[in-house]
Amino acid sequence: MKKLVLSAIASALVVACAGAPQSGSAGLTLKHDSEYVIDGKIYGLPEAKVYREDYNGPAVVGDYLTMAPNLAKLDYEGNKEHEVRMDVFSQKVEVAPGVSYNAWTFGGSVPGPVLHVREGDRVVFKMKNRSDEEVVITEPFKGQSPYLSQIQASELQKHEAVIAPMPHSMDFHSGTVAAEDKWRTIAPGETIEFEWIANYAGTYMYHCGTSSVLMHTAMGQYGAVVVSPKEGYPTDAEVDQEYVIVQSEMYLSQMGDSYIYDHGAALARDPSHVVFNGHVSSLSENPLRADEGDRVRIHFLNAGPSGTSSFHVIGAIFDQVWAEGDPRNTWYGMQTVLLGASSSATIEFIVPEEGIYKLVDHEFADAERGAAGALIAGPRKAK
Repeated sequence: MKKLVLSAIASALVVACAGAPQSGSAGLTLKHDSEYVIDGKIYGLPEAKVYREDYNGPAVVGDYLTMAPNLAKLDYEGNKEHEVRMDVFSQKVEVAPGVSYNAWTFGGSVPGPVLHVREGDRVVFKMKNRSDEEVVITEPFKGQSPYLSQIQASELQKHEAVIAPMPHSMDFHSGTVAAEDKWRTIAPGETIEFEWIANYAGTYMYHCGTSSVLMHTAMGQYGAVVVSPKEGYPTDAEVDQEYVIVQSEMYLSQMGDSYIYDHGAALARDPSHVVFNGHVSSLSENPLRADEGDRVRIHFLNAGPSGTSSFHVIGAIFDQVWAEGDPRNTWYGMQTVLLGASSSATIEFIVPEEGIYKLVDHEFADAERGAAGALIAGPRKAK
């Protein structure tokens, strides 16, 4: 009889706990019955949902989404659940003076929004495939993210809405999930919704994973997620300026008065342009800013899709570099950082004097194709 009573009590406890948030190891909160914890990381997220919705609101929603080189401040303690929307659609964008093409985008620009979260945060992600409609991003929307406000304040890419119906998907390198489920392709008019946990600190690429992945990425479907370490970087209290740079290649051929994607050039790895933050002038028309003596942190992502990058700041030495943005991967005193496609690094340097510091891909063929910019340093200020 005693065994039967204990069994009944145990069964009642299981029923009472089913469907409710549960605490995992290390104080982590499990939201779904399918979730489990290994080494302090949450796995086993629920299946993605694909549906149709009547939505024509702001294409990007979320307080921690910005336009590169901006990075949102994490103004909360502990971990947070982020509600993020990043719709996919086409825009005509300029990548060099007089050179525009009909890009496939996440959120309307190339690259797409920078998402900033903390290690251990949960992201509830929605994306509607709006490639079959004209989506205007240059007018303000109630509830839009800082990213859209920053686009509306910038005229560099000269965004124009265009229609180009196409299946698309989203692949977050920052997520640890079943790819065939969460990264599945959706048709125009469909919305996908799924969750992922920022299990690992670092700077990660996201991109469209629909075939041809080379084409979809080169057409403009990529961006960065910065996952700040739970315990921070050892120099957090010393950093004065923090930026994001995304390097990528464009493969464009002129056809009459317009430019189109050249798949042959992409296969041959022969880019027409190599750019920082989507435009050959992005960091010269709008250079980074700092002062003499400042510690500058740059989260640098080489989005490729196929080339390498040898990032260098002329006149500075990288005081500390964290490969992939993970504080356990530390290098010191580096002159350049070599990154393959989709690789990243978090880079810090001290601005030695007032002046202009050129930012370049030290693979100079790429610098001459546009991978160059500047940081302008003002006079030293008392701290």
